[in-house]
Amino acid sequence: MIINPNDLDPQSVYKLLSGAVVPRPIAWVSTVSQDGIANIAPYSFFTIASRNPPTLVISVGVGTAERAGTVKDTLTNIREQKDFVVNIVTASLANEMQYSSENLPSDVDEFAHIGLTAIDSEVVKAPRLLEAPISMELTLHDIIPIGEDHLILGRVVRYHVKDELYENGKINLEKLAPLGRLAGNYSPVETIFSLPNEQLKQYLKSPVDRSK
Repeated sequence: MIINPNDLDPQSVYKLLSGAVVPRPIAWVSTVSQDGIANIAPYSFFTIASRNPPTLVISVGVGTAERAGTVKDTLTNIREQKDFVVNIVTASLANEMQYSSENLPSDVDEFAHIGLTAIDSEVVKAPRLLEAPISMELTLHDIIPIGEDHLILGRVVRYHVKDELYENGKINLEKLAPLGRLAGNYSPVETIFSLPNEQLKQYLKSPVDRSK
């Protein structure tokens, strides 16, 4: 099947993208407004942009149907304050992460509304999430408009990692149990293996079709 995205409406293109590019990590982004109101929201258009300097990128889209034509609080706060925090989502925090994706008025402290704990960051103005096993403080590098979306690049200036996760300079991924986004659904990272692996097929429901 060959599909030309120009023949599809934007929602159908989005469904193809979000269903094909999986699993995606989730950036649980915390920010603060100029009035001191804390905000936290999840973004699965998220990855590493640079190793040196350590830089992350998230893509922030337009408001959903009930807030069509509006700018998301995350984007507004980052534009104004020039910083943010990326908190890593685990399976145990999945429900709270989903609640934080709801559309709430800008004057609502989302940490308090959801029952999460906001604590001061070390360098940036944005708060970090106490419950998160990993949080990264970032200063704004650039905001790049692409169509209706905005790529936000931030330089990591501090890492906060739970002691039990940090082993020999690396993150223990089994203990972390990160959550991934699969189109409209989610999945924890449960099976971890290295390659090459002669026993790989035991992890697969069926043999890989290499004829495609």
